[in-house]
Amino acid sequence: MLKNEILKDLFFIERGYLNSNHFVYRSKSPTLIDTGYLSDFDETQRLISGLGVNLSDVSLIINTHTHCDHIGGNHIIQQKSGCDIALHKVGKYFIDAQDDWSTWWKYYNQEADFFKCTKTLEDGDIIAIGPHRFQVIYTPGHASDGIVLYNSQEKILISSDTLWEDDMAVMTLRIEGSMALFHAQESLQKLESLDVKRIYPGHGRPFSNLKKAILKSKEKIQRYLLDRDLIGNDLIKRILVYTLLMKKSIKEKDLFPYLMDTYWFKETVDLYFNSEYEIKYDEIMNTFFERGIIKKENKNLFTIVKP
Repeated sequence: MLKNEILKDLFFIERGYLNSNHFVYRSKSPTLIDTGYLSDFDETQRLISGLGVNLSDVSLIINTHTHCDHIGGNHIIQQKSGCDIALHKVGKYFIDAQDDWSTWWKYYNQEADFFKCTKTLEDGDIIAIGPHRFQVIYTPGHASDGIVLYNSQEKILISSDTLWEDDMAVMTLRIEGSMALFHAQESLQKLESLDVKRIYPGHGRPFSNLKKAILKSKEKIQRYLLDRDLIGNDLIKRILVYTLLMKKSIKEKDLFPYLMDTYWFKETVDLYFNSEYEIKYDEIMNTFFERGIIKKENKNLFTIVKP
């Protein structure tokens, strides 16, 4: 697990697929960016405390969007510290309205708690993290309330789930709308004009080649636009793995009935694959077994993907 100081007293903590990466500004009044997944809060607390930061001293949490893997620690930390929490105005609306659908929590049957958003962020705002000034750039697509943070002085981009090095974050058109892919294209265009030396994504290791990463995302969006089935296949594969990470393991006989009780699985198969639920499930599970991504032990299923 990578943990390094990217600016004076501002630390990057790499997590895994289940939890978003964290950023911790260490001071008497610490600031956090994104707080991981709720069920893994003990590990989140251990990692942040390992930098000498007491969660009861936190003064501000900034969230890049309101998906469960980015806001899971918010409620607990706010209870401990009374801290402010800053979201883009769209995310603030979701949280103020207690909208667990637009945040994906209910749709994907995820674990999360509501909290109090006390600060509103808009495109172009400058937010201070200690002495470091970051520009807020609104980047909808993957998330309607998505933002990235850009420090022009040091040429650092905190890209969240708007930009990864080798892949794209899942696209959920049933929640984000039929224009989501076009919004994602526009968001990438915003990033192209930035002078960036180092990118810190929401998942995965830091990287430096902005143009190459943007090109990969643009090419994937084009493939999605040419073949809508790819969107559905990618979504089911990713959320299946995410589900197994959330559950740690599940009895083989229980996984398909569980999926059929969720909103996301039935709606995705309805939308892309003619409601052929069992056929699509078997097809994707067979692919996962062949590739060794999902394994079976004592009739229980689990994934080898690191959480």
